[in-house]
Amino acid sequence: MQILIGIAAVAIGYILGSIPFGLIIVKLKTGKDIRTVESGRTGGTNAVRAAGFGAGLLTAILDILKGAVAVWVARALSPGNELVHVLTPVAAILGHNYSAFLVERDQNGKLRFHGGAGGAPALGGAMGLWWPMFPIVFSAAVLVWFSIGIASVTTIVVGLVVIIVFAVRAASGLQDPIYIWYGVMAELLLLWALRPNIQKLLAGKERVIKYSLNGWLRARKEVKAESNK
Repeated sequence: MQILIGIAAVAIGYILGSIPFGLIIVKLKTGKDIRTVESGRTGGTNAVRAAGFGAGLLTAILDILKGAVAVWVARALSPGNELVHVLTPVAAILGHNYSAFLVERDQNGKLRFHGGAGGAPALGGAMGLWWPMFPIVFSAAVLVWFSIGIASVTTIVVGLVVIIVFAVRAASGLQDPIYIWYGVMAELLLLWALRPNIQKLLAGKERVIKYSLNGWLRARKEVKAESNK
């Protein structure tokens, strides 16, 4: 019976993660389909591009809550089962990246799932497992965002910080080491979703936001190059 309850909790996590808040918010605000804008992802970053900062912020908050609520559901349904507590938010990330509500067939008849990159629900899941994770990861993400200025790198850092913090806590005897595996699985899902961005990053073609130290330095370099012509 407990196994079935655990499976049900993980399934609920996937369904929660599948809710495409970005698509819904952008559609209500602008009438646009976020899947046709820029990267086509449904997360907060692309929602900003499609409908402005407010829409992106609301999308990010709701996507974070998807991961956190998944943990709370798992703990309510299966108290004491740390494996279920870890797998349920992982399922939420999977649902966010490959939404059950955003499935279509491509020209070859193959099923294609739409979704985001997973950074927000990954943070939410970590917060659900240990709430102080939020200010730690949020601070690191803000630092990377406004220094390096690359959204994909910021997302990758989320998973790395979660792994490091949970590893330190496990080594200190403050929590079950299985939490580290949450960070590892979350990071792998993030890296897989960000494959196109990583290729652009390696080629030096990844988008850099102008409101960052890196963006400012690049703009200054371009101005200097123009003035030297």
